[in-house]
Amino acid sequence: MTTNTTQLSEKSGFDFQFSKKLKYVIALSLAIALFASPALLSASKRATDTKVKSSSISGSTQKEQSWAEKLGFPSGKRVLLLHIDDAGMCPEANTSTYNYIEKGFLNSAAVMMPCPNAEAIIKWAKGHPKADIGLHLTLTSEWTNHRWGPISDPAKVPGLIDPDGKLWHEVPDVVMHASAQEVETEIRAQIEKSIALGYRPNHIDTHMGTLYGSPDYVNVFLKVAQDYHIPGNIINVADPEIAENFKKAAGYPITEEVISSIRSYNMPKLDNFTSVGPGDTYEIKRTNFFTLVKSLKEGLTEIIFHPSVPTENLKSITGTWQQRGWEGDLFADPVVINFLKDQGVIITDWKEIMARFDKKK
Repeated sequence: MTTNTTQLSEKSGFDFQFSKKLKYVIALSLAIALFASPALLSASKRATDTKVKSSSISGSTQKEQSWAEKLGFPSGKRVLLLHIDDAGMCPEANTSTYNYIEKGFLNSAAVMMPCPNAEAIIKWAKGHPKADIGLHLTLTSEWTNHRWGPISDPAKVPGLIDPDGKLWHEVPDVVMHASAQEVETEIRAQIEKSIALGYRPNHIDTHMGTLYGSPDYVNVFLKVAQDYHIPGNIINVADPEIAENFKKAAGYPITEEVISSIRSYNMPKLDNFTSVGPGDTYEIKRTNFFTLVKSLKEGLTEIIFHPSVPTENLKSITGTWQQRGWEGDLFADPVVINFLKDQGVIITDWKEIMARFDKKK
């Protein structure tokens, strides 16, 4: 995602929490790329593709079962969760979400509750019960001219708030300033606001990857997901090879604590995670998407994208307006629809994932 840099306010001395988090800041600059670049997927899937385990009973080797298989999807299949991010950010994002879901092209999206157009899409979701609408838990406000603050009382989450009274622009800013308790307070407030508006979200995920920014944040994310029994986009870094890949390729602070916590997480996990990449033209972008899908191995992969209707207002918000506009067309394109059919991939959403998971318990 394209973000704008803001100067950090200085503290009068480092407390323990600040010094502990500072070591993650450089790594986080790389970590955020996971949520914007499809490149990591290839490395991640290679790690899982070749992994085998020795059977303690027979001595033979057997392949690690993917989460897609654990959920009862056919063995060997690529199962894609095509996911609309940033719903609620602006009217243009909402319109594109409505177009995709109402016309039956896609079904899964997540709403940024602190944003000015979030309540509109929550109201819409209440009238579309088949739609798979979750929350894009938001702890940053990255744009220059289109910004928002927390849902919580600012007095309860001072570490989340920048000198302008908004959420910080960048993930490292959040990690340096906000405690895990403040993060938990805010993401619970976002969930509770949706519920108070009459809509219980079907899933939760993390805007700009912030909830993967520190081990303490990961623990909060897992705890909140399990407390509400709402699945999060938890990547299976409990697999040692995947964990090592994410450390090296994305710079995530994946400690033994994080690995242990994710291993204990009691809801479905993703085998892979990536995003629709950019392109200099729509045709190049589409071709790049085809290349990405062809590169996938079996398992459950979430692919995120950020569709919007390209308007003058969107242009005033983000320099990525053209990419977002093309992403508003991509999955309604007959060429793309036929490509996915020809590839034999299975399209799913979080509602189906949890229905399968709950049935198997």
